Amino acid sequence: MLAYRLQSFDTPPVLIDCPAPAPATGEVQIAVGACGLNFADTLMIRGKYQEMPAPPMTLGMEIAGTVTALGDGVTGFAVGDRVAAYAGHGGMAEIACAPAARCLKIPESMRFEQAAAFQITYGSAHLALVHRARLAAGETVLVLGAAGGAGLTAVEVAKACGATVIASARGSEKLRVAEAAGADHLIDSDQDPEALKAAFKGFGGLDVVYDTIGEPLFTPALRTCAPEGRYLTIGFAGGEVPQIPANILLVKNIDVIGFWWGGYLNFAPEVLTGSLKELLHWFEDGRIRPHISQSLPLSRAEEALDLIRSRKSTGKVVVTP
Repeated sequence: MLAYRLQSFDTPPVLIDCPAPAPATGEVQIAVGACGLNFADTLMIRGKYQEMPAPPMTLGMEIAGTVTALGDGVTGFAVGDRVAAYAGHGGMAEIACAPAARCLKIPESMRFEQAAAFQITYGSAHLALVHRARLAAGETVLVLGAAGGAGLTAVEVAKACGATVIASARGSEKLRVAEAAGADHLIDSDQDPEALKAAFKGFGGLDVVYDTIGEPLFTPALRTCAPEGRYLTIGFAGGEVPQIPANILLVKNIDVIGFWWGGYLNFAPEVLTGSLKELLHWFEDGRIRPHISQSLPLSRAEEALDLIRSRKSTGKVVVTP
């Protein structure tokens, strides 16, 4: 099979021909229909992600496709089932294996590209906003980086929860994408921190902030949170990890909430699985629609990853074998 593999941290990943993996005990083998790419994939290439195997390894965290074989002990799945899976790695290939416990059957109405673009971004937005931040209808949510794969889903999920959504992104083109996803108000993030603080403050206090960027947007957004506001730290695509001024938290009774979707696989997988199952119902009811900005063949994997590195994508990038 063909696979996009990281051979070492000293060399760039390459597309190679290698043996297809056989499912181990508790795993299913999947003919990959699509693999969703994430900012985490770019961190893995540099050895900077918080949880990853040592090279050589095949990149690609989340996949969708057709079950082709079952490992020992697997129940509830059959060859031919259409599934989505969080594999952690191995998805940028023609064949992949994933633990059966991390697989979900997907409806016939969901294309593989949609399923591959679904799990991490929608799962993160739903679990962070509903489970961690306790978002309630009528509250105001600011989404930073609202035109990327993670941000767009947060806009959509927040709207589905009945919130008023403020989308912050760089440039009018990206803001139009966020508006199409349901954002009520738009703020161009390409301005100085004081101007951003004034823009955020114009909405009278933020109940929840969904931050995929970090600095330089973190500080002005934190300072405009309402009393008892909840600030979700989702990622640091801006490249700078914020240093949190505790005095602001004290004076305004603000919660800063760390959130890593993959961590729930280790300590509360049933919470994560329950969230995804609810989101699949939302998809079937037409409440959410995964936004795929680019779908590229596996032969153009490097180009696909560069769309994420350069923050040129608006929505999710997927590769298809």
